[in-house]
Amino acid sequence: MKKNLKTLIIAMLLISAALPAYPVNDTIIIRNDESTEVIEHDLDSLLNNWFIRMSVAGLDISPADSVIAEFSDSIYKDRISRINSLIILPYNNIIRNHIHVYTDRKVDRFRVMLGLQDFYFPMIEDIFDYYGLPVELKYMAVIESALNPNAVSRVGATGLWQFMYSTGRMYGLTINSVVDERRDPVKATHAAARYLKDLYGIYNDWILVIAAYNCGPGNVNKAIRRSGNRKDYWEIYYRLPRETRGYIPAFVAATYAMNYYRDHNITPLQINLPLAVDTVMISTDMHLEQIAAVLDLPLDELRAMNPQYRTGLVPGRSRPSGVTLPLDRLGDFIAMTDTITGYRKDQYLTRVNQTSLPQHTTSSYTPPDVSGKTKLTYTVKDGDNLGFISEWYDVPLSELRYWNNIYRNTIRVGQKLAVYIDPGKAERYSKINSMSFAEKQRLEGKPVASSSTASASPQASAASASDGEFEFYTVRYGDTVWDIAKKFDGVSATDILRLNNISDASRIQVGQKLRIRKKS
Repeated sequence: MKKNLKTLIIAMLLISAALPAYPVNDTIIIRNDESTEVIEHDLDSLLNNWFIRMSVAGLDISPADSVIAEFSDSIYKDRISRINSLIILPYNNIIRNHIHVYTDRKVDRFRVMLGLQDFYFPMIEDIFDYYGLPVELKYMAVIESALNPNAVSRVGATGLWQFMYSTGRMYGLTINSVVDERRDPVKATHAAARYLKDLYGIYNDWILVIAAYNCGPGNVNKAIRRSGNRKDYWEIYYRLPRETRGYIPAFVAATYAMNYYRDHNITPLQINLPLAVDTVMISTDMHLEQIAAVLDLPLDELRAMNPQYRTGLVPGRSRPSGVTLPLDRLGDFIAMTDTITGYRKDQYLTRVNQTSLPQHTTSSYTPPDVSGKTKLTYTVKDGDNLGFISEWYDVPLSELRYWNNIYRNTIRVGQKLAVYIDPGKAERYSKINSMSFAEKQRLEGKPVASSSTASASPQASAASASDGEFEFYTVRYGDTVWDIAKKFDGVSATDILRLNNISDASRIQVGQKLRIRKKS
């Protein structure tokens, strides 16, 4: 099923990507723009959290006075040309500006990344080599996350490789309330490698692959079509989203800076993470705080080595799970496994400590970038979900989550959601909160069930057809709707939700019987 799904995804993308090539210009002249502002902001936000604070040996990460901020264009161009790379690395004024971000304006943040590279780059290089990818693609992780596996963007992209929820699941990463493998450096890098290989099968051009990884192949394909079917990145530059316009220059700049930081008199910061680590698999539940206490390890260091366990619980009982430890403590862990699992077992393993889960409230949260917009308030009603609400107000789902500081898609009846729209459309959208569900659906031109059907309960609707007409699946421990859909050819998670009148995919229960599809 995974192979079929992957083949289908690639086939759909190939339909819109099979476009004629366009010759590359010898001279690249690009107007300066605001793309460096995006990178500078991202470096601040990606590195400004507990992971970096605990990883950096000292608190002073200010640049040294002797840092050389700038060289001539001819020197930059010559140095870039001498980098061993299968990926063509151009040079122009935009790239020069991005080089200055790393080597001058944000050199303090760059020193942190230089310290982290010894911990992450060897692992990334091994995995990329296994998949036959150019190892210099490792510098994408600098742009994506500043080498921070706990990085979360404002739209929810997470981890070292900044996977969105759907893409992460598509490439086999487990994401739930306890485990988020987008934060697992090893598993996320394997997923990123597979994604990059799929993109290269579409474009056969590494620069376009890197751009598509950032903004999605759909945006790259649209930029190509709008540029007269030209497939050179610099020819489609101004047709790409603003963030992606700065992405390739930032990649080249990061590649340069990581190779030539010594020539700028920049020194890496010492990082507290041990370079020699190994992973041991466990088949019982265990908490990171238990391990830290028994082995006398710093808890923050242990969490930094195992960022995928969101609450600290390692759920080995549901399936074997890995714990990464300093290599010199691996023997102690194996010898003291029983002691670790028994340490304050009632406190750590009786139930997941709910206070350690991420807390998301909307009462006092105000997003920082909604100036010029009109704020409307929508009260969640029975049968609503975030997808419906985003369609009714014609706003992106990711923005709706961001505005209301919502993790994933969970909302509750009576919850008040902030929606920011253009002032000129305020009168039209202000009526939505008082409309019935049917009226709101009609706004989108979608069919609405008749009153007799709508008045029936979901259970009654589900019972309206003979059970013998359907295939069924009994929910097991650890199942998600997405996992169940992958077990059946031609069935999507949306199909299962619709057929079983489920509005919240997280509310399926062990033992519940789900209709999958009609029998043929």
